[in-house]
Amino acid sequence: MSLFMKRNYKIILPLIIVAGLLFGFQIANKPDPEKDKILVGLVRYALKQGHYEPHYIDDTFSEKIFTDFIDALDPYKRFFLQEDLDEFSKYKNIIDDQIKSEDLTFYNVVMERLDQRVLESQSYYREILQTPFDFDKNDNFDVDYDKKEFASSKAELIKNWQNQLKVSTLSRLHEKLELQETMSKNATPNEGVIMKSFEELEKESREAAEKSLDDLYTVMNELDDTDWFAIFINTMTVQFDPHTNYFAPKDKKRFDISMAGKLEGIGARLAKRDDYTRVSELISGGPAWRGGDLEVGDLILKVGQGDQLPVDIVGMRLDDAIEYIKGKKGTEVRLTVKKIDGSVQVISIIRDIVELEETFVKSTVVEVDQRKFGVINLPKFYIDFNERNFRNSATDMEQEISRLKEENVEGLLIDLRNNGGGSLKTAIEIAGLFISDGPVVQVKYRGEKPNIRSDKDKKIQWEGPLVVLVNELSASASEIFAAAMQDYNRAVIIGSKQSFGKGTVQNVLPLNNYFKYDKDLGALKMTIQKFYRINGGSTQLKGVVSDIAMPDKYTYFEIGERDEKNPLSWDKIQPAEYTPVDVYENFNKVVNNSKERIADNPHFIIIDNNARWLKEGRDNTLIELNYEKFKNDLAQREKESEAFDDIALYESNLTFDSPKYELPLMKQDSILAKKREIWHSNLKKDIYMEEALTVLSELEINKNLLVKN
Repeated sequence: MSLFMKRNYKIILPLIIVAGLLFGFQIANKPDPEKDKILVGLVRYALKQGHYEPHYIDDTFSEKIFTDFIDALDPYKRFFLQEDLDEFSKYKNIIDDQIKSEDLTFYNVVMERLDQRVLESQSYYREILQTPFDFDKNDNFDVDYDKKEFASSKAELIKNWQNQLKVSTLSRLHEKLELQETMSKNATPNEGVIMKSFEELEKESREAAEKSLDDLYTVMNELDDTDWFAIFINTMTVQFDPHTNYFAPKDKKRFDISMAGKLEGIGARLAKRDDYTRVSELISGGPAWRGGDLEVGDLILKVGQGDQLPVDIVGMRLDDAIEYIKGKKGTEVRLTVKKIDGSVQVISIIRDIVELEETFVKSTVVEVDQRKFGVINLPKFYIDFNERNFRNSATDMEQEISRLKEENVEGLLIDLRNNGGGSLKTAIEIAGLFISDGPVVQVKYRGEKPNIRSDKDKKIQWEGPLVVLVNELSASASEIFAAAMQDYNRAVIIGSKQSFGKGTVQNVLPLNNYFKYDKDLGALKMTIQKFYRINGGSTQLKGVVSDIAMPDKYTYFEIGERDEKNPLSWDKIQPAEYTPVDVYENFNKVVNNSKERIADNPHFIIIDNNARWLKEGRDNTLIELNYEKFKNDLAQREKESEAFDDIALYESNLTFDSPKYELPLMKQDSILAKKREIWHSNLKKDIYMEEALTVLSELEINKNLLVKN
């Protein structure tokens, strides 16, 4: 059983408490007031002119920015005092006026005070962690910070730090004691296990907590004013809706890479290790992987561009180091690296296009009752806006279907679970692979009539049975595709009760296109349109309701657009002109059969009970600070979790195989082969996949009708 399923939410919170320090650290130097003022003015103007549902920038807007900015900087209330909030409050109703006049006084005052408070806090945690905690005392701590007030004094603030650090130390201490006990029980008579006292392990736990905080302060001290000001700008944008965001220049680059599923470089994932840039993963098929010299664990000391003098990157920010390592296809980079064995080598790599393979369509073949079916996994609706000939999800999907048809599959299952969307254009084109020409989605600008986006190609790539598998994290373009398939009666939608519910369209505006400036101003991703199904209903908030709902561990959790901050509302417009077709002779029978199987399936019943139990645990945010009570609390939850152990043990009788075209590729690429082996193993243990395939196997195409509108 996964950690999420076995452990109480509040037990994981000690780790979240430490991670929360990511939101508050000393600010790096070199602010650029002129650039910041330009950004405020540009963003305000763009939101007023282009957002789908613009807000009045008034006192109410000002109060929300005040609250949200403070919360973004100090969500765990460990830096600011109530006296700081009282001082800041004089700006509470005039931030709107400052935004209109491009006055940064509120931002500057708050950031200056944050800098001061963060410096003070470094002495707090070091001093607190020098003294052993008393874990015999009966006390507890509520980690629901939304309920907490800011400290009224430094003494109260330090007490808050003490409680948080005590929770963090307690969690580490418990793990060390449990590990020591397990090692002692499992040791053979000839093996000596050095048993440490409670006091020794408590000291080690405090030292580990201190080291973790030291590392986090080091990382966050590398943030510059661009990073912090982006937080302030996004406090403005989020008031309009949760998907309107400002991208600082480096964040825009990450967004582009994410959308395209590719980058130009060496094909290695890098991480910061102390002062060093460390190779954490080689991307299968990339230039570094092909060369074979660079290895996971190597520390990069210097970066040279061809035969130029190399640049020392030790101690450099990771983002800056990556900028030296990345580069255009065909250029040479020479990396001076320290190998795991301590030797130092210079490795030459010719940069190339690196495809992020896990972004792309992949398929597998499976037999159900001696009949062959195809499963296509689409993690994202990807496209490269800058390169016309680069692969995209629509052409890849068409090709994958063609390959599966060569395998003589009788039905297709498209897995859109956790697919957060992407390109609307490719979603429409993919929908067109399963219907004849006709409307797929309606897209509406504010104050205008809806624009009906249609598939104009009469060709149908797949006319056979179709099932679409979704969950609560299937969003945006995923919902457009699933909704179209549902409205045309083309597919059975199966999965969570409803999908995410993101029914809005964003456009990315490079701000330098609208204001000539010698520095990169980043970009604004702004909601400019709203999605509507061809039946007239919006996918906003309500998402796509599954024809067949299956319980999962998130059933009772707050997940989806309806639980985001400031979401746009649901509404309805006129339906488009389209003709749904009774594609299946036995649609209702298949759906009812599945619902009965799910209701009677002991495994699904356990999953639903587990979901209720997880919700109950998450709602309990009170942590015992007495070690014995903390230990007993964990033991009780662990004992309760045993009732759900069978969830992880589930395994179907299905066997998944790669399509024939992929077999020679896997022989050449051991990493790809291993990825497919893991994927197929997970599918075999996936009860949702099994039920969806059973539904697919039962569907019968109506022989008297063509699949068209």
